[in-house]
Amino acid sequence: MLRYDRPRQMLALGMAGLAGYTDAIGFLAANGYFVSFMSGNTTRLAVDLVAQPSNAWVPAGLIAGFVIGVAAGALVTDLAAARRKTALLSLVCALLIIAATGAAMGSAALLAGTMVLAMGALNNAFRRDGEVAVGVTYMTGALVRLGQGLAARIGGRETGAARAAGLLWLSLGSGAVAGAMATQALGSAAPALAAVAAGLLALTAARIEARS
Repeated sequence: MLRYDRPRQMLALGMAGLAGYTDAIGFLAANGYFVSFMSGNTTRLAVDLVAQPSNAWVPAGLIAGFVIGVAAGALVTDLAAARRKTALLSLVCALLIIAATGAAMGSAALLAGTMVLAMGALNNAFRRDGEVAVGVTYMTGALVRLGQGLAARIGGRETGAARAAGLLWLSLGSGAVAGAMATQALGSAAPALAAVAAGLLALTAARIEARS
């Protein structure tokens, strides 16, 4: 994350917050399955295959949807070139609008299905040489960098990596808290706020890329 300028760093933090918000809503709507954390869904798939085989299609479908979302996001960013973040966030916004529509209709399947596509796509926001440079929907890598940064600091090698990783984790965690609170307070209207947030992030990305 330190490779990017401050506006893009702030954009990454905003995306992490959006991912946390969305994942919390999806987690509650899908009875404990995830729309952005595929390691968790892989574990749930393995457990369901043994303990509740009839439920295994749920995590399997979410994992497949996430991969499809990643592929769709990669295609969009490749085609958009210099405006790739704007195009990607516009796609994410459109998918979250569909998810909000599903919530309003009472369709948990449409809600979770389009959310997982959106979160898969979002992972293409920060890529270098075809690889994810900043993960904004999962925090295992960020926590690893946080631990490594703390070790470096103890050893007298001060770096900014730990702070950047900690901020990403905090953004996702704060977004998840907001998503849980919004679900309790607003019910089926909560997903609409995710679509609004994605739209605002798309506008922010457009301003950043216009100046580049």
